[in-house]
Amino acid sequence: MPIDPRDFAGEQDLELQEWLESLDDILRHQGGDRAREILRALQERLVRGGVPLEDAPLNTPYRNTIPLSEQPAYPGNLKLEQRIENIIRWNAIAMVLQAADSGSGVGGHIATYASAATVLEVGFHHFFRCRNAEYGGDLVNVQAHAAPGIYARAFLEGRLSERQLQNFRRQLQPGGGLSSYPHPRQMPELWQAPTASMGLSTPSAIYQARFAKYLEARGLKPDNGGKVWNFIGDGEADEPEVLGTINIAAREKLDNLVLVINCNLQRLDGPVRGNGKIIQELERSFRGADWQVIKVVWGSGWDTLLQNDRNGALQKRMDQALDGDYQMYSTRPGGAQREHWVENSPELQSLMSSLTDEEVGEIKRGGQDPKKIHAAFARAAESSGKPTVILVKTVKGDGLGESTQGKNTAHQKKQFSAGERISIGRKLGIPLADEELARAGFYRPAEDSEELRYLREKRRALGGGMPSRRVDCPPLAAPGRELFEEFYRGSGERALSTTMAVVRMMAKLIKDKDVGKYIVPIVPDEARTFGMEALFREAGIYAPGGQKYLPVDADSLLPYREAADGQILQEGICEAGAMASFQAAGTAYANHGIPTIPLYIFYSMFGFQRVGDMIWGCADSMCRGFLLGGTAGRTTLNGEGLQHQDGHSHILASTVPNMRSYDPAFAYELAILLRDGIETMYERGEQVFYYLTVYNENYPMPAIPDGAQGRIEEGVRKGIYLFRPADNVGSGQPSVQLFGSGSIMQQVLEAQALLVDRGIAADVWSVTSYTELARDAERVERQKRMAPEEKRVSYLEELLGPVDGPIVAATDYMRALPASIARWVPGRYITLGTDGFGLCDSRRQLRKYFEVDVASIAYAALAALCDEGEISRDRLRSLGDELGVLDEFPRAAEAEFSGEISM
Repeated sequence: MPIDPRDFAGEQDLELQEWLESLDDILRHQGGDRAREILRALQERLVRGGVPLEDAPLNTPYRNTIPLSEQPAYPGNLKLEQRIENIIRWNAIAMVLQAADSGSGVGGHIATYASAATVLEVGFHHFFRCRNAEYGGDLVNVQAHAAPGIYARAFLEGRLSERQLQNFRRQLQPGGGLSSYPHPRQMPELWQAPTASMGLSTPSAIYQARFAKYLEARGLKPDNGGKVWNFIGDGEADEPEVLGTINIAAREKLDNLVLVINCNLQRLDGPVRGNGKIIQELERSFRGADWQVIKVVWGSGWDTLLQNDRNGALQKRMDQALDGDYQMYSTRPGGAQREHWVENSPELQSLMSSLTDEEVGEIKRGGQDPKKIHAAFARAAESSGKPTVILVKTVKGDGLGESTQGKNTAHQKKQFSAGERISIGRKLGIPLADEELARAGFYRPAEDSEELRYLREKRRALGGGMPSRRVDCPPLAAPGRELFEEFYRGSGERALSTTMAVVRMMAKLIKDKDVGKYIVPIVPDEARTFGMEALFREAGIYAPGGQKYLPVDADSLLPYREAADGQILQEGICEAGAMASFQAAGTAYANHGIPTIPLYIFYSMFGFQRVGDMIWGCADSMCRGFLLGGTAGRTTLNGEGLQHQDGHSHILASTVPNMRSYDPAFAYELAILLRDGIETMYERGEQVFYYLTVYNENYPMPAIPDGAQGRIEEGVRKGIYLFRPADNVGSGQPSVQLFGSGSIMQQVLEAQALLVDRGIAADVWSVTSYTELARDAERVERQKRMAPEEKRVSYLEELLGPVDGPIVAATDYMRALPASIARWVPGRYITLGTDGFGLCDSRRQLRKYFEVDVASIAYAALAALCDEGEISRDRLRSLGDELGVLDEFPRAAEAEFSGEISM
């Protein structure tokens, strides 16, 4: 009798059913842990049998992670919270509309907050806690485009005035205004961190959470709670910084971190994944990185349908539908939605027949259901030993009407007609007259209203209004000058680089009894390049679990030592992560009340050019600390070439208004700047941070001249001082002034000697900061313009007023750096620098190529003297031949101009 293949199919179905029944039995009687153990053993057996598991189960079905049976009871008054949310929604809309009505063209966004309002309100009512004596305090980073909703809530709390709301995005108006996005520098009592540069808030949040653990491990902060809540959009997750830094959060078990991704399925211009499912995509990424993933996809209206979905038809349809479909559903009435759900499925048609078209249209997504959101937040608040990501499905522009909700144009919507305004206000239950709604008037209930009493009570129980930034960190005195005494004395004949000097200063600071525990050395996998390996043994590298292995160099004098209470943050090859650590350490004075002092050393080329946006964020955060640009300069870092040789970081640094940037040449200059920086930032509390370049070229470090310490310290801080005056000044003798910085100072000093040998008197000035000199001169110039009757002079003009002769400035940076002070320099001013791309060669050859070598500096001075009639052209040509500067030498086309600036 022939065998019917259907018989085997039936047997296979029966076998599968038996397996499923067995699994159900295990779940009922032995629990989920036992079921997982069995499944893991089965997987391992398959792999050993040579059956690859290419479709690893990183995705769960497209439904809520927390089932109805595990959903906790909601702890608040849902109806009252909805009324409060509606008022906040209206005032957030009104802010943007009033700004648009003003005709100022300042813009604004409505749709993002509309999608996130319920999610945020659950957090504000029940989870976000202020820092106090007992609790470490939460850090809450919100989507930048949702800022109007945060302002609207602060208005109800009484923390912002109606005048401020009226001046949204108009900060210069009488009575004050509000910044467009979260900017701590502009609103220092409200915003805790900047989030406007999309993608950067995630690494910042990850490393803030990690730094809190670091502080606890080192005994600087009690283990008293405090979570980092970071809200981003699903489109924002495409920024590489978001997924690029999530592994460290799982590796270091940052269970104090909650990342909430608002999956409204839309970017600024259209769908995030129209042909895919962004929630499922993100789930795979985060589950693969070992995060706890909680999906909040469907609202409570789907619970009964899903429970009645016996054969999984509804779940199958949910899994099949694309984000483009779901976006379209959010714009259609209930009847049209039903047609798409039940298409070609009698089973779904029967399942959904219990709902009217209106009920289908009213079913919410998970992000609009406070009970579902609360369940997810409560799960995240529990200690799981892992970071948590909550993927919340919402609708962009929720509640804004048919012209906006779910549309591709929702993000840019910032104006409504009078009729639309009235319609939205009425739907939200705002008790204003039609004319008030039409002009987008604000609404705030009476002080004794049920809404405001409830709101205040909830925030009082959580410590006060949020977000909130308060600085209650005590001042930290700078160490005495004696700590740096060896650097004031110089190194004698022993050659030393400024990089070596700054590392030794770090070691001394770490050992200091007062500031030592607050020093946070940060390095991105280049510690040995910078000579920091001695700090491994002394301070240890922070590793939450300690060192669980025997390092290969355990028997050496300088072993690679990791420790649970290690002081060094060794960030691996991740400049973004290291910069985020710098920001976390530099803002700890505000976030934790702890004055940690970060010293982040990195390749200077990989600072402002690579993570300049994060540096700007540090400026916004009023971050404190020292950025140390190591292996600095375009010709000093020999042999490395175009991508490594830095000739422009100081120019980029000059664009950061509250950054003080310096290019010191000597160890004692570095010591002065480090001590001054600690005093400025941590003792006096000035809202600045520092950028110092250090070099890998060894040369003897001079001692600070006797009897001139006060003058020199002032000059180092302000940007310039006379380092070595000419000692051959005679009557009628030609004179020049030479400016030097960093490693090029050695070329300048040799040029001075060369000129002296040829009868030229040359003074050498150490310019530690062209940027600070230019800023001071610009300030004085403005003061003179505003009050011409007052006699004022800049520090630079005061010093250079009496000097004679032309001035030649040589730098290992682009000519634009010394040129920034040109208009305040008397007489002829020549700048020599390293314009163009870096090249691979020796220092000598590179400096000759860029014309910042000894001969080129000396010849530039001689040529200036010739132009002024101090020496003849024949003598100039003779000296040029003697110095070898007139020899033909290949030059980059972009670096061929002379650099001379006529005054």
